[in-house]
Amino acid sequence: MPSSSSPLLLSLFLPLLLLSSPLHSAPAAPPSPLASPPGRAVYRALDTSLTHLTVHRRTGEVFVGAVNRVLKLSANLTELRSHMTGPVEDNAKCYPPPSVRACAHRLESSDNVNKLLLVDYTGNRLVACGSIWQGVCQFLRLEDLFKLGEPHHRKEHYLSGPVKGGSRLFIGAAIDGKSEYFPTLSSRKLVPDEESVNMFSLVYQDEFVSSQIKIPSDTLSLYPAFDIYYVYGFSSRTYVYFLTLQLDTQLTQMDAGGEKFFTSKIVRMCSNDTEFYSYVEFPLGCTKDGVEYRLVQAAYKQKPGRRLAQALGLSEDDDVLFVVFSQGQKNRSNPPRETVLCLFTLHDINLAMRERIRSCYRGEGRLSLPWLLNKELPCIHTPKQIGDDFCGLVLNQPLGGLRVIEGNPLYEDRTEGMGAVAAYTYGEHTVVFVGTRSGQLKKVGLFYRTVTFQ
Repeated sequence: MPSSSSPLLLSLFLPLLLLSSPLHSAPAAPPSPLASPPGRAVYRALDTSLTHLTVHRRTGEVFVGAVNRVLKLSANLTELRSHMTGPVEDNAKCYPPPSVRACAHRLESSDNVNKLLLVDYTGNRLVACGSIWQGVCQFLRLEDLFKLGEPHHRKEHYLSGPVKGGSRLFIGAAIDGKSEYFPTLSSRKLVPDEESVNMFSLVYQDEFVSSQIKIPSDTLSLYPAFDIYYVYGFSSRTYVYFLTLQLDTQLTQMDAGGEKFFTSKIVRMCSNDTEFYSYVEFPLGCTKDGVEYRLVQAAYKQKPGRRLAQALGLSEDDDVLFVVFSQGQKNRSNPPRETVLCLFTLHDINLAMRERIRSCYRGEGRLSLPWLLNKELPCIHTPKQIGDDFCGLVLNQPLGGLRVIEGNPLYEDRTEGMGAVAAYTYGEHTVVFVGTRSGQLKKVGLFYRTVTFQ
């Protein structure tokens, strides 16, 4: 995280300001800063759409992913560098990408929509992955966005929800029915040489296990629409986490009308777990005035301010999670506008997971992960001390949660619908910013246990 208050404030305002960029391309014109109120900088690119950003935690420089372009901005949002990434000759039906193997489909000029931006501080480079060629990534030098390399030696899919842990990347990706090509979750090597054949290879692989999870073909046969959508990824202490949205197979199966129901999950693994034996997932949700909100839209991990930490009985070094949910469990692609902002503590989430692991090692219940196991396997009684640093064994894994981890509702929006969230600490207080689908920015202040809205 940035070490000073100025870059931190900037990183929180920017995602919501950038959403105001035009959704469709305008006549070509050089990007330029706009006049803005004192204390607030605004940048707008007139000839492209902005999709992603990341802020350098030491310099405050802003790296922005756009359609066919990656930009580097100063801390006051002045454009410093621009690197073109497209359009390129491609066809979305090519598996693997045409850069790896000749494709039978006709290639045509295709926009490259940025899907991932990640600063690799150790390598002094930016990882930028786009939509073309099934998600091939480029490595760009931080100083001038010079392209250092573009690994495309194999058919792997590298997009969505990255979490960096040391010299590896944890990657979650929606597979769009192509389980033979793409794991839904994997851990990849991040090596110094950008053109090395080991770049993005699996951290561990032998004949029986590897650093990946694939959606079984049996699951796709029963539920062709099954997929896992990775909404947010982060690391905390010795774990990596993902917030996901996926088809609820039990509710969908029970529905006589054939409607699809979805559920939100939080996935956790140890960051040093190369065999994925520590994989645990729990359903996640929020309830406000008796109404269930189960479609996760956005999330943000943050350290609590002193007053919020005291109110929650936490240390200021603990992590809390702000999550936006839409109402119900239907319409994943067009969720209801009724949304709620909720607060979770990583302490409570980890406690629920630890107790679930302990009960399974006492031989109680089943693994309860039907989409991955395709059958109910019993937990095996095994004498084992399960502490906070337990990272799994070859048995009693992977493991699914039995009950929904419920968040504390903070603020409800039933008209515009919230779609983005960020937070920061101001003095002793915690302040949350939410962005609505209509492009509005709202500020929610958390003072003790009282929520105020501005």
